[in-house]
Amino acid sequence: MVRTMWAALRIVSCRWPLWIKPNTPLFCTRNIAGSPGFQTGTAASGARNLSVTLGSTRKMPEINTDNLDEKQVQLLAEMCILIDENDHKTGADNKKNCHLNSNIEKGMLHRAFSVFLFNSEDKLLLQQRSDAKITFPGCFTNTCCSHPLHTPSELEEQDAIGVRRAAQRRLKAELGIPTDQVPPEDMIYLTRIHYKAQSDGMWGEHEIDYILFMQKDVELDPDPNEIKTYYYVTKEELRDMLEKAKRKELEITPWFSLIADTFLFKWWDNLQNLKDFKDHEKIYRM
Repeated sequence: MVRTMWAALRIVSCRWPLWIKPNTPLFCTRNIAGSPGFQTGTAASGARNLSVTLGSTRKMPEINTDNLDEKQVQLLAEMCILIDENDHKTGADNKKNCHLNSNIEKGMLHRAFSVFLFNSEDKLLLQQRSDAKITFPGCFTNTCCSHPLHTPSELEEQDAIGVRRAAQRRLKAELGIPTDQVPPEDMIYLTRIHYKAQSDGMWGEHEIDYILFMQKDVELDPDPNEIKTYYYVTKEELRDMLEKAKRKELEITPWFSLIADTFLFKWWDNLQNLKDFKDHEKIYRM
C-alpha cells in the first residue's frame, strides 16, 4: 500500500517573476502575449454571479465572477467527472464547483490529466498559463493539464481511452495542435497521482491526475487566452527553472512541481522504454 504523503503546498499567485521581463523569451521560443493579435479577455459589463448548487438540495452562496475573464468563466460550466479516492466514478459536477476550496475542503474530488509532450530532440514542451486562468494564472507547467468531461466518449475507462481523448481535445484547444498529430493511441498512460492545492482563498485543485506521455514533432498555434508563453526545454533547463522556483524567482504549478520532484526525470531518461514504467494499479498520494 502506498503511504499517503500530502505535500505542504502554499497558496501562490503566479505572475511574471521579477527576473523575467515581459515579452522576453526564456529559452529562445515564442511569447504568445507579445505576438501580433494578442487579446486580453475582459469581463462582460455588469456583475456575473453564478449560484453554486451541489446535488438537488444543497445550495451554496453565490460566487461573484465579475472580475474574472469572460471566456474562462464560460468554461466553468463544463461538467467534470466526480470520483472517490480510488478513482471510482461517483457522479458529475461543473468545473466551478469542483474548484471551489469550500467544496474541496468537504472532499470533492475530480478526474484530471497531465500531458508531457517531447519533440524528436527529447525536449519537453512547457507552457506558462495565461493571466486569464482562474486557477494558478501565470504559472509555468507541463504541456497540457485539464479534465475529461462527463460525456460518453470521455467517461470510457478501458486503457484510459476517455482520458486520452480528452487530452487530444485540450491539446487542440490550448496549443492548437491538429488532432491528427496527437491521436489517443499514441499517448502512453503511465500512472495516476492524487494531490490537493489551493490557488487562492477561493479556488483550488483536488484531483486524481492521469499522467500521459507522448513523443512527437507537432505544429503549434496556442490560444493566448489559455497560454501566455511556451518553451521546449532540456533537462538542464528545467532543473534550472526548478531551482529558480525554489528561490521564488518564478512560479510553477503544484502538480508539475510534485511530478518533477518525484518521477519526471526518471521517465525522461527512458522515453524509449516507458512501457517498463507503467503502473495502473497504484494511485500515488502526493
